[in-house]
Amino acid sequence: MAAAGLGVLLLLLLLAAPCAGQRHGEPVFQPSFIHMSGLRVNSFFLGDSSGVNFYIVVGAIDKDTGNVRVPICSGSERVGDWDLSVTPDVGASKVTVTFTRSLQLCLSNATDCCTAPLCVVETLQVLACSGSVMLAHLLIQAEIYANSSFTGNVSEDMSVIPNQVFQPLGSCPCDLTDGACDVRCCCDPECTPDLKQLFDGLCFSGVFGGDVNPPFDQLCSTQTTEYTPDWFPLLCVQSSLNNTPFLGYFYDGSISAPRVPPFRIPVQASPGKLFTGYRPGDPIMTEDDEYFTIPQSLAGHCVRNAPVAYLQDLDVKCLSEAASYKEGLPHDVRINSGTGDFIQQNVIYRTVTDVGKFITKSEGLPTAGLPCQKVTFAEHYAFIWEDDNIEGVNVTVFLGSLCDGETLTQRFTAEFVSLRSDSATEVPKNPGYRVGNVVRAANMNASDTAGSLRIWQPAGRGLCTSAAHTPVVFGVDSFSGCILEVDVNENCSLLRGNVTEKLNSLIQATHVGKRRNSNDSNLNDWVKIIRLDPNISASPGDLKGICPDVPASLNIRIIFAAVGAVQGIPREEILAVQISYSTVIWQFQCSLSCENTASLLPITAAVQFIRVPAQPPVPMTRFQINYTEFDCERNDVCWPQLLYPLTRFYTGEPYSRRLAAGLALAFLAVLAAVMGSPCFSQVWEKFSV
Repeated sequence: MAAAGLGVLLLLLLLAAPCAGQRHGEPVFQPSFIHMSGLRVNSFFLGDSSGVNFYIVVGAIDKDTGNVRVPICSGSERVGDWDLSVTPDVGASKVTVTFTRSLQLCLSNATDCCTAPLCVVETLQVLACSGSVMLAHLLIQAEIYANSSFTGNVSEDMSVIPNQVFQPLGSCPCDLTDGACDVRCCCDPECTPDLKQLFDGLCFSGVFGGDVNPPFDQLCSTQTTEYTPDWFPLLCVQSSLNNTPFLGYFYDGSISAPRVPPFRIPVQASPGKLFTGYRPGDPIMTEDDEYFTIPQSLAGHCVRNAPVAYLQDLDVKCLSEAASYKEGLPHDVRINSGTGDFIQQNVIYRTVTDVGKFITKSEGLPTAGLPCQKVTFAEHYAFIWEDDNIEGVNVTVFLGSLCDGETLTQRFTAEFVSLRSDSATEVPKNPGYRVGNVVRAANMNASDTAGSLRIWQPAGRGLCTSAAHTPVVFGVDSFSGCILEVDVNENCSLLRGNVTEKLNSLIQATHVGKRRNSNDSNLNDWVKIIRLDPNISASPGDLKGICPDVPASLNIRIIFAAVGAVQGIPREEILAVQISYSTVIWQFQCSLSCENTASLLPITAAVQFIRVPAQPPVPMTRFQINYTEFDCERNDVCWPQLLYPLTRFYTGEPYSRRLAAGLALAFLAVLAAVMGSPCFSQVWEKFSV
């Protein structure tokens, strides 16, 4: 034990010590040290894996000295019970180490199992070599325990699950141990009568103790007086225990499961005519009752089959590689105009001349060996609309060649153009924002008031030095970031300042426009950005490789509301903008070699749009707060819903039947009142005489 503890201590000291010879940019495993407690662990080899051989070495610790053995580029991808697999990718390869032996405890005369609860204690090394030169290595400390939840043989027979309508799935929930008697579990079949005498009178009660189908309180045969309502037993349920809230169905009528295919409307109003026009935000439909889709961005990912919303412009960029490229919706699909007529798309094809705006070369070598293919680089949709209908669709498709090893940045735009406008680029005259519009920003402290409100856009390796930017668009919550390289000797104050400077570079503005057409010279058309500085506590001194209170996250919260409508389209304005920072504790991380290396610090920017009512809600009166007799949400008896069955909200029976029953009851009530009055008796006596 002392030797093992000394070996672990020397291993940790070796991991913390800097190693010479590794320069910035060389291949490395990330993470470079893993404590393994399961059957499989993963790491990533950062760098070009072409021409690199991977080996796994067992017994990396010298038992005599307790030190890590000097790595030698030799071995194989499978040693004993250990298996090594590598999945290459662009710029990084996934390395998986798997323990192939069973973790079951050994029975008598059994093999391929664990002889002790601590099944495996081993130190492994994964080497990445180019010939006889070691590029990087991964150290794994494996401590794997045996699976002690089951010690018997597993039967291959399929378990028959009873129908839970008539029989409970678990008849004895307190039976937790297989092959042994659970104390106080009287329904456990492993408990013999002798064992049950030890805890007689202390058995678990209720559902956990095996009473999985107890009589419910509303049953007429229930004798308990606890929680009994005042109307019991005048009104009670006469039913067998096979039909209770705990088991079975109260009502087993005719049930038909709806068969609604994806991206289809569930109800068709009338044959041949779906509806009488689109409303703002409604999905555009095709001739086959499916959604008309264009690739769109959702939570940072590109969704290929996202529906297009009526009167909502969009501008989306999607990354695609030659091996995973897929074509979208064909352009021969006809679109529903909104009145039952169908419109054919007017498509124009063009060839891209400047491919540098769309294609970036991958850092790794081509591996798929695919030939160049003609693909779609960009698509621009122009929807001609009038009132609630679509009058035409013009599509411009830009084509180009995509080869193996290239990354394509596709662009998809959709624009709604009013038929009443003279210019093809005129948009509906709604001053409010719509989803997809760029949020206007201005710098009122500069002579040139033009400002910007941006977030990062993924590109290349994701480093902040080469990261691109994209503007913040209205109504779209976004989360983006980049990676900053930090040296082990980095000064914490300089690091905080550098990170804050890069985050503030995204907010080159002091005000944000309330509307799309905010006047630059009218300060009332703009809202001031509220800035909350990061909370940086005073530290006694900077430790090498550790910096607390690093403002690594920028939070942008935009509050907006619908303040009106123009031609039925909501007029949405921005009411307030707040910017805050979230701090983290940065710690330098490296492998066995830490000298002349840089650690990676991810910094992020998040945009959140918060909708609030245009007017504050009416506060509750003192009567509403104190007296809840007429409040249906806080009172079991709801007098305002006394005539609920006669309203349109009740759908249990047809409205005609409910109306007839209601009129019949009203007639009987009036007849009873008339016949019970003294005047009716006098009139009846006169007619009888």
